Amino acid sequence: MKEQIKLDISGMTCAACSARIEKVLNKMDGVEANVNLAMESAAISFDNKFVSSGDILTKIETLGYGAREKVDSETKQQLKAEEIDRKKRKFYLSVILSLPLVYTMLTHLPIDIGLPMPNFFMNPWFQLLLATPVQFYVGGQFYIGAYKAIKNKSANMDVLVALGTTSAYFYSLAEGVKTIGNPFYMPHLYFETSAVLITLILLGKLFEIIAKGRTTHAISELLNLQVKEATVIREGKEFQIPTEDVKVGDRLLVKPGEKIPVDGIVLLGQSSVDESLITGESIPVEKNVGDILIGSTINKNGTLTLKATKVGKDTALAGIVKIVEEAQGSKAPIQRLADTISSYFVPVVVSISLLTFIIWYFIIIPGDFPKALETAIAVLVIACPCSLGLATPTSIMVGTGKGAEMGILFKGGEHLETAHKINAIVLDKTGTITEGHPIVTDFIAYQDEKKVLQYLVSAEKSSEHPLADAIIKYGMERRSSTLPVKRFKAIPGYGIEAKIGEDETYIGTRKLMELKGIACDKVEEDLLRFETEGKTAMYIAINSAIMGLVAVADTVKENAKLAVTQLTELGIDVYMLTGDNKRTAKAIASQVGIKKVIAEVLPEEKAKQVKELQLKGMVVAMVGDGINDAPALAVADIGIAIGTGTDVAIEAADITILGGNLTLIPKALALSKKTMKNIRQNLFWALVYNAGGIPIAAFGLLAPWVAGAAMAFSSVSVVTNSLRLKRVKIE
Repeated sequence: MKEQIKLDISGMTCAACSARIEKVLNKMDGVEANVNLAMESAAISFDNKFVSSGDILTKIETLGYGAREKVDSETKQQLKAEEIDRKKRKFYLSVILSLPLVYTMLTHLPIDIGLPMPNFFMNPWFQLLLATPVQFYVGGQFYIGAYKAIKNKSANMDVLVALGTTSAYFYSLAEGVKTIGNPFYMPHLYFETSAVLITLILLGKLFEIIAKGRTTHAISELLNLQVKEATVIREGKEFQIPTEDVKVGDRLLVKPGEKIPVDGIVLLGQSSVDESLITGESIPVEKNVGDILIGSTINKNGTLTLKATKVGKDTALAGIVKIVEEAQGSKAPIQRLADTISSYFVPVVVSISLLTFIIWYFIIIPGDFPKALETAIAVLVIACPCSLGLATPTSIMVGTGKGAEMGILFKGGEHLETAHKINAIVLDKTGTITEGHPIVTDFIAYQDEKKVLQYLVSAEKSSEHPLADAIIKYGMERRSSTLPVKRFKAIPGYGIEAKIGEDETYIGTRKLMELKGIACDKVEEDLLRFETEGKTAMYIAINSAIMGLVAVADTVKENAKLAVTQLTELGIDVYMLTGDNKRTAKAIASQVGIKKVIAEVLPEEKAKQVKELQLKGMVVAMVGDGINDAPALAVADIGIAIGTGTDVAIEAADITILGGNLTLIPKALALSKKTMKNIRQNLFWALVYNAGGIPIAAFGLLAPWVAGAAMAFSSVSVVTNSLRLKRVKIE
């Protein structure tokens, strides 16, 4: 019999981990496993004739990973926070214990800088006392990581860190032992080498886990948007029930201001519904009998009775959650260039060190174990990955810091690495290219402008329609006074009518004018012009004559056109993606210089459109600000969220642009390019120092302490080169 189990898995650090767990589990009889690295989880289907859930948990644990049955998102966030706190405590402990050892590094300098050096600081047993907790308690995770890598027949940075620090630590310990009974022996100690390396790399690991912990937050935010309770009508009575208990076919009541609990169809009532949550469009949609409603959108100004058509995992919002979840899981992290080098570098270094020991012990100075060991360790120390380990993270730390100063927030180093490869960028319309809220763009009065504006603002002041806010704000800016309204009536889908003084005032669509028998042929051309420009236009009639027109639209951001021009000059294909109609979309696109427009797209289709571009071989960045953009942001190679947008969009994205300034997008790509250039320079010089020093050490011409000094110098040069990024000008 088939069963399903969902697990939380801990200890995965890269795509190789998730792939290995998945591969091993799928080899078990009757098991189908899907391991999600980003969510740190696994969905497993198994036949209980062959295996049990306990067998699966045991198998994962034998691979060196932790596994437990899935907990709710709140508990998972709490466990993640506790893990981050544990790592922070280890890091702070490592810093405190390493600082005195760092101070002793001053003795390795070729010149005396005159700082006092307490004698007990140079005592090998004092240094051993400080270094041991750092080496084995704080640095224990590197030994575990190295063990897993070797077990999986690979070599990563953990192997290099464990190898180099262990060599330095035990060589220093051996030097300390030589002082027993020989107080005049001057030991060569490298405890600071191992302690500082572990501390710095632990800092990088801490940054990684904090960024990784945020990946599940977008899903939690989306789930929080779901309506908790619904008003259901059964046998003529109203009941409050949990939304998860709503069944397809149930009749539900939604009052003004409430969220629509599930997807459905209008049975009774008229209203305008704010669907910006799902569609991204800022102008509410009029709903009448027979129209489709989307769960979690907001009913603005009328009572609606609806029939539930989709509930639970079938709703539009649940679909968005699923798309974001799958996309985050499928986005394999970029393998560090340093890790790639390490996979070749480690075996070579170990082989050279072993060969050096054999040659010295059996050929050059037969039987001289200390000399052979010292020479072999010198090879390991000169190859210790201080500079190689610092090459990538230091550049990324400086690059992300510079980005933050500019208003560009990179969620993780891998996104800074990827951004320079982008050759296609997809811009959402509402809230990204446009401001995201309607304003009055045009007002025409065919007679007595002051009176027409006064009547317009007075009538709209009684309206609950969202567009009324834009008109009232416009009236305030023009310092228009208002008149008392004797009678007011909203006609959903048509407009409004009001009696002001003795005059009947009508504001609304062609249908309203036809209903009231008011001719509008003479001004039809002006209305069509506004509509062609993608604006929502309304007639203003007083008594039986058209007196004016008002047009409302979501306006283009001030810097949008410049940003599009800069991206085009970089050779990047720019697309505009929107759920709006083609006419409005093309009107907005032409204003900012975008020629490629994809319109009338639903949220789930946005992600599909991004995937289609990727299938054409493009490296795609998606720029958006709304919940409806979250799936596409997660699917894209790089998701860029506008900082003025929703938290869900920001969490689903890889880069956040603060303040909504689109010109920061080309700057983010330029910063990525310069950072990658800096990383390659670091790796080159790190390898020059390490690889160049290995043959010198192998020939016995480099004492371990000189090797340590050379290694320290290589680290300083790498850090110094990384700091140059701070001064680089990003155009």
